[in-house]
Amino acid sequence: MDINITLVIQGLAFFAVAWVVMKFGWPHIMAAIEQRQQQIAEGLAAADRSKKDLAVAEEKVNEALREARTKANEIIAQAEARKIQIIDAAKEEAIAEGNRQKALAQAEIVSAANRAREDLRRQVSALAVAGAEKLIRREIDGNAHKALLDELAAEI
Repeated sequence: MDINITLVIQGLAFFAVAWVVMKFGWPHIMAAIEQRQQQIAEGLAAADRSKKDLAVAEEKVNEALREARTKANEIIAQAEARKIQIIDAAKEEAIAEGNRQKALAQAEIVSAANRAREDLRRQVSALAVAGAEKLIRREIDGNAHKALLDELAAEI
């Protein structure tokens, strides 16, 4: 056998095998490769979408935190305002109570002064009667003398 014929036969056999593989095997291999490329592309796209979704979620979380801080600050401000209102109301109530106590004390002082005047009037009346008895050396009716003193006090 000649080497040229062997090479030609081997070449023909190679091309025949290559043609069979290209005709029947190559479409399956290419389909598998394309499917794998598509899966890789979908995976990369999903990763990009996940990154975007994560960025959006982080932004939403940051926005929610900002809103929560704003609301907390509003609540604190409302609590401070309420505290000031309560303190002012307590001050006003304390002033009103102080004025009421002062009015009660003044009324009690006036009442005590009136009682003291009345008591003093009775004592002066009794002393006047006793002095008049000693001067006149006779007994004067106390009720008549009291009526006379009340009449004089009313004129003054």
